Amino acid sequence: MSPELSGLSKQTGVCYAEDRRFDVDDARRYVAGPQDEMDWLALDERMQDYETALVNDADALLLGRITHQDFANAWPRIAQDDSEAPATRAYAQRVDDMPKIVASRSGKTAKWDNTTRVESLDKDAMTRLRRDGDGDVVIYGSLAVVAALQAIDMIDEYHLLVHPTAIGEGKALFPPDQSPIRLQLRSAEPLPSGVALMRYIPAVETAAS
Repeated sequence: MSPELSGLSKQTGVCYAEDRRFDVDDARRYVAGPQDEMDWLALDERMQDYETALVNDADALLLGRITHQDFANAWPRIAQDDSEAPATRAYAQRVDDMPKIVASRSGKTAKWDNTTRVESLDKDAMTRLRRDGDGDVVIYGSLAVVAALQAIDMIDEYHLLVHPTAIGEGKALFPPDQSPIRLQLRSAEPLPSGVALMRYIPAVETAAS
């Protein structure tokens, strides 16, 4: 499976979580293999359109230090590469141009234009980010960031790209020792590649009558 993991929104209150690449193995959800392998991804044109619309509609990206570094090493180069497909370049150019927020205590982050660093992901910092922003903030990967936001109830939407592959073991979006998070299905869309795009929001708990 693949998650486009999380984000925040000043206008809608969205802490938007997109699970970018997830695999399914029984009831577990893996973002990547044990060594960050992602060679099992099933891509298609509809997924590319979805990913492009996602970043076009977002105000900013929120990334962990390692994901930010990986993105900084790839997308600026792809954005300038005439040999890349036009759709790929358009996506890369948007990611390169848009504001990025990197969560890092050490400050040892990659140099990338339009990047702001935050030291912590506590509730006060995320409330300020939500208040000062103009739209949704999307998190790609960055499992430590996602876990921190889950702990303070700051993820308002999960987008899960469920790939029809069982990898057996890997890095999970939801750690095995985490308390259950009840979700409500917002939409489901099968893609031509066999991937299912699932959108979930946290379920509203109702008091027993």
